Amino acid sequence: MTIRPWGRRDEFDRETSSFSLTLAALGVVFGDIGTSPLYALRACFSDVSGVSLAPHDILGVLSLIFWSLALVISVKYVGVILRADNRGEGGVLALTTLVLTEHPRSAAGVIAILGLIGCAFFYGDGVITPAVTVLGAIEGLKVITPAFEQWVLPTAVLALFMLFKLQRRGTGAIGELFGPIMVVWFVTIAILGLRMIVIHPVVLEAANPARALGFFADHAGVAFAVFGAVFLAVTGGEALYADLGHFGRAPIARGWFFLVWPCLLLNYMGQGALLIDDPGAIEHPFYRLAPGWLLVPLVVLATSASIIASQAVISGVFAITQQCQQLGYLPRLRIFYSSQESMGQVYVPAINWLLCAATIGLTIGFRSSDRLANAYGVGVASTMLIDTVLMLLLLSGRKGRVSQTLFAILCGLLVVDVAFVISNLSKVPEGGWFPILFGLMVFGTMRTWQRGRDAVNDKVRREERSVEKFLERLERDPPLRAPGVAVFPTANTTGIPRTLVRNLKINGVMHEQTIICSVTIERVPHVIGSKRLEVETLAPGLFRVGIHMGFMEHANIPKALRDAERHGLNFRTDDAIYILGRDDLVLGSPRGMARWRKRFFLFLARNAQYAAASFGIPRSRIMEVGGQVEI
Repeated sequence: MTIRPWGRRDEFDRETSSFSLTLAALGVVFGDIGTSPLYALRACFSDVSGVSLAPHDILGVLSLIFWSLALVISVKYVGVILRADNRGEGGVLALTTLVLTEHPRSAAGVIAILGLIGCAFFYGDGVITPAVTVLGAIEGLKVITPAFEQWVLPTAVLALFMLFKLQRRGTGAIGELFGPIMVVWFVTIAILGLRMIVIHPVVLEAANPARALGFFADHAGVAFAVFGAVFLAVTGGEALYADLGHFGRAPIARGWFFLVWPCLLLNYMGQGALLIDDPGAIEHPFYRLAPGWLLVPLVVLATSASIIASQAVISGVFAITQQCQQLGYLPRLRIFYSSQESMGQVYVPAINWLLCAATIGLTIGFRSSDRLANAYGVGVASTMLIDTVLMLLLLSGRKGRVSQTLFAILCGLLVVDVAFVISNLSKVPEGGWFPILFGLMVFGTMRTWQRGRDAVNDKVRREERSVEKFLERLERDPPLRAPGVAVFPTANTTGIPRTLVRNLKINGVMHEQTIICSVTIERVPHVIGSKRLEVETLAPGLFRVGIHMGFMEHANIPKALRDAERHGLNFRTDDAIYILGRDDLVLGSPRGMARWRKRFFLFLARNAQYAAASFGIPRSRIMEVGGQVEI
């Protein structure tokens, strides 16, 4: 879920032609997979011992790449998984919430954990993708002249730093350039490949699956290691699904089948033909496809394409951070919305600079795209496997010939996904440990926050009151009424929040108009129409306003209350006072989480963004009711 520079999809369908949609999708969806030719085929030979550059081995590896793209991307993602959208949105988190919605009682805890693991590995992808793609593109300087070799690493670090520094500007201003640049990129790599295919048309035999099977038969000992390198050709498949809500299935499918897939195949086949003609070109087969006069423009174009690929992944991390925060898996963070029209176009400073530090550190530590390729794949393969498992769970509860056919197809492809994960495990000692470690850290943070938040909410609920008991007290002992409007934001959708109970107990007054305002984050990306607001009169002068938001939306309570004035509130809320709880969290009972996890939760809670900022409440209109909560 990366970039939504043109508004929501329903507006898109009305106002934009299918050609424009496809062009936009080319600029955002296919950046990651589209830059894989920079390093994928080279990794299959340079990173795996025991595989020669003999023509039959080259054809075998090309056949593995050909059928991996066909099965994983064309069949699994474009043909099957893109059919599963959560109110138009895609991605592992959207799929998780969709499965939980349809199967709420079936191993919900396990399903939620699978989704969180997928999210955690997506963060690892957000670190590795910019490093490997930008460094792989800038390594073309060494092909121009060996004298530039010493400048490759500093140039890559500078490019990455500038990429992250410019994130707060948003991608809307440059988003319209992404599509045309990627079209030029795909056409260019197709032409470069076609030149060599004409010279050695024998590489077209790679389309025969017997070549892939024969390669496995001849190299049983190292076939899985090669398979792990072949996986680099299909990284970015998750991006197709993650960006479903931005463009829709049809534009993504058109872009893939009519341009991206053919161009990728032509380039991979061309690189294979080059290696048959000159095995010494294995050091940089992509750039060796180009004539000398084209090297400098090609390096510039490749760097631009790699930055676009990186931008899409980084923006996706921002979007998934917003979703995790909305669903209660991460603490409140400062989020900026870089577009007036696009809810999905967000900038999260804390995550941005964390990614920046991790990406630059990774680049300096590994120093080359060859070594980074060893770290690349473990987390991505795991996320893609989780996509398949979740999709199987979704289809398992559905009847009908289409659903059963898709289920059978995915069962077969599950074997391929498992093979990719197992083959990538061989990369763990050489760098594959990084995405695993990074993913475990992110997953641990999410689970710690979720469990700590549940513990705090459990303690808080004990001080809340039911509506019936609260109204009985008001009738038995009517409080003094202060002029004006008071709003009590709460996550409680049925009872009376502790802030109102405590305020009445301590001060003995209620405002003339008191609003209990609950914000509910639904398991859908967007909530539209009459389902967004519920207004209920509990007693004279006491109202409940329920605000329902999608997990990709930003809650703005003052704006929602102004909308509620047209749906049952017969008074103005412009000058309302917002009364929020501000609890002091302290260590208490040794039961529950481990003590170190409780300390970590307290650290996260004390550094989380203030709740009022998350709900768009002006600080000048806030009053706080404090307390102490032990965990």
